[in-house]
Amino acid sequence: MATIKKFEDLEIWQEARRLSKEIIIIISKSTNLKTDYKFKEQIKSSAGSAMDNIAEGFERDGNLEFRQFLSIAKGSAGETRSQIYRLYDSEYITKFDLEKLVSEYETLNKRIASFISYLNKKNYKGLKFKS
Repeated sequence: MATIKKFEDLEIWQEARRLSKEIIIIISKSTNLKTDYKFKEQIKSSAGSAMDNIAEGFERDGNLEFRQFLSIAKGSAGETRSQIYRLYDSEYITKFDLEKLVSEYETLNKRIASFISYLNKKNYKGLKFKS
């Protein structure tokens, strides 16, 4: 694995960013969800939280904290996936969009879980613990 110097280098952050953008642009601006303010803001918030928690955890410079924030990011991605079902049930998106987005968020969650597993196997505690 290449040395990661900033959170923007993390593929899981890049994927979370892409999915957040998809939620914001495609769904909240091009569907009738744009008139459902509370629901629109809720799904935008959870989608953004996934990428933001990856970034925040990385910037903490501690392996334990990073894993904790990755776990929160994974939870936010799960929350977004649940809200995607609500989008479909409310007839804001098609079944095709539902299946595509659910699959993409499932993949993101698997990738986050794999990264957490990778970090669990490392003895490295993080920059903040270097003397």
